[in-house]
Amino acid sequence: MDAADAAFDPWSADFVADPYPAYARLRATGRAHWFAPTRQWLIPHHEDVSALLRDRRLGRTYTHRFTHEEFGQEPPAAAHEPFHTLNDHGLLDLEAADHARIRRLVSKAFTPRTVENLAPTVRRLAAGLVGDLVAAGGGDLLASVAEPLPVAVIAEMLGVPDEERGRLRPWSAAICGMFELNPSEEAARRAVVASIEFSDYLRELIARRRREPGDDLISSLIAVEELTEQEMISTCVLLLNAGHEATVNTTVNGWWTLLKEGVRPDPEKLSTAVEELLRYDTPLQMFERWVLDDIELGGVTIPRGSEVALLFGSANRDPARFGPTADTLDLTRTDNPHVTFGAGIHYCLGAPLARIELEAVFGELLSRAPGLRLAAEPTWKPGYVIRGFEELLVEV
Repeated sequence: MDAADAAFDPWSADFVADPYPAYARLRATGRAHWFAPTRQWLIPHHEDVSALLRDRRLGRTYTHRFTHEEFGQEPPAAAHEPFHTLNDHGLLDLEAADHARIRRLVSKAFTPRTVENLAPTVRRLAAGLVGDLVAAGGGDLLASVAEPLPVAVIAEMLGVPDEERGRLRPWSAAICGMFELNPSEEAARRAVVASIEFSDYLRELIARRRREPGDDLISSLIAVEELTEQEMISTCVLLLNAGHEATVNTTVNGWWTLLKEGVRPDPEKLSTAVEELLRYDTPLQMFERWVLDDIELGGVTIPRGSEVALLFGSANRDPARFGPTADTLDLTRTDNPHVTFGAGIHYCLGAPLARIELEAVFGELLSRAPGLRLAAEPTWKPGYVIRGFEELLVEV
């Protein structure tokens, strides 16, 4: 392992707090770096990350083409089966015909009009949550505003009753623990339990909606008729997990950045500022792909059966694409092709909704809490792939 690779230490608290110097070293010393602890090739450059996200020689899974044995991989542990059943039937981890079919069907129920119709609800929820924070004189921005907003929005879309929403976030957090690098057996156990409980809950909710359809996404998915029940369950879980993690951490990480830098966005150019906050400190630092056919990158052959780790956080700070100000927060940046929402066939279906949520919550805080300030220095969570704070205590 060379010095640049050694700087990449996703289990180090110091690295998690500021991975960007290590990314700069990786970019300076190559286009592909073998990282033995996770048996992955690290890909740090924007041009390569963007291209590989679109390259069909790579995939989120390989099981549509190969058995585990043919691909040189161990099958998942039998004890983890409930998690993999849930995860493997979701849009994010499907490839080829199954992915195209489910994305087409889900898109019918997740249209731009559906998302736009949610905007008044999003603004109402954001106003209420920020109003409560202001009335209390401050508090934990994460627990009181950033988390409740997207969870409530997704729950509203799915038609989850108010009194049943409290379990969604804990289930999601436990399942997302499996997306970290080399998750522990305890993390796997929690994910399995959450997968079983969440699936059972959604199975019962789907049965209710079959009997009594409503004006919600689950009822719309049932009406599509071409989705299996497992595909519906996995889709709903993915919408919750993917639909709030980015919003939660962009809200909290973004406000920490604004407070640390002592700057505020122009309310008239909020959408531009939100894109910059998504780029500057992306909530999803890494996205993984399997290599289905040999590829070559910078003179390095990456063989079939390998896994690449596309470093979104590095790509979004690459001076080759963002110029000499790549490491600078520029809330007026307009040329901003960040990869925070991915690219290609797996581009985030919920990106338009996330943008609506972020603009709503940032707009409310700018308007109603102009004196917002840190009440305590925050602590980063230990996770690296989905990177965010334990809490963000603020005063208004």
